[in-house]
Amino acid sequence: MNLTVVVCTYNRCELLSKALESIAQSNLTPSVSWEVVVVDNNSNDKTSETLKDVCRRYPGRVRYVFEPRPGKSHALNAGILEARGDIIAFADDDTTVDRNWLERLTAPLRCCDWSGAGGPVILQWSCPPPRWLKMDITAAPLVGLNPDRSAGGISEPMLFGGNVAFRRTMFESHGGFRTDLGPSPNRETPRPNEDTEFVRRLLAAGERLFYEPSAVVFHPVPVGRLRKAYFLDWWFDKGRADFLTFGVPSEMNPRLGGIPVRLFRRIAYWTVRWLITVKPSERFSHRVKLQWLLGSLAEARKQIRKPAAPQLEVA
Repeated sequence: MNLTVVVCTYNRCELLSKALESIAQSNLTPSVSWEVVVVDNNSNDKTSETLKDVCRRYPGRVRYVFEPRPGKSHALNAGILEARGDIIAFADDDTTVDRNWLERLTAPLRCCDWSGAGGPVILQWSCPPPRWLKMDITAAPLVGLNPDRSAGGISEPMLFGGNVAFRRTMFESHGGFRTDLGPSPNRETPRPNEDTEFVRRLLAAGERLFYEPSAVVFHPVPVGRLRKAYFLDWWFDKGRADFLTFGVPSEMNPRLGGIPVRLFRRIAYWTVRWLITVKPSERFSHRVKLQWLLGSLAEARKQIRKPAAPQLEVA
């Protein structure tokens, strides 16, 4: 088996059906053998019925795996263990892929000495973006990625888990996805970073990663997510996740109660910027920065009570 596509899912049976249909129709070099492993992470909708139908329509192509432990990282790691391919690609259950996606995403790994590869995630809007949303890093919760750059090696963690592939040996050498990060019904686990943390781990180890702009995935933007509350909750979790990912540099002094005074200063700075800014998109962008810092502070206070607490990096 040359490659496996892992799709993790939770209560998205209708979107899952479209996602799997698009993957199953991929154009791939005939000599490449491949499969799709779908990991059901404890869904209680009609996911099992949906998968039975897909497996019937694509016999031998799609396999079903059940992972009872809640949390996307648990599901991802279960998919890796079940995968038969030497190359393991990942797609989200709410996306669709270009017909040439799998061919172009995995070509650098099949023909060259790259450890992993990723491509753009194009947002599909069902309505115009709200006035308060600035289409920069502020929009990160929508999971879009479309940098203006050509194909080539990367030195930054710019690959997203919804459009990425790695050699199996990367997981054997560097471990799987951290289960204290990533989407989960357990609110103690912050939603972001399970994918970018793994990419950072590979880059830190000297592994070579590739960006391929022609390996395209399409991600819908649900109207329900275009709420300030959704963005603020996500960015609060992002602050918590960054704390768990990076920690505080030991040389960052002075500190107050074990937390760098600089963090409190940044919170005060962005609070003032938020309060005095008039333009909606700029104002909300400042609010997002404040929310990220508040999330960092919350996780810092939580972890600092524990022995051998991780360290916090403050931007």
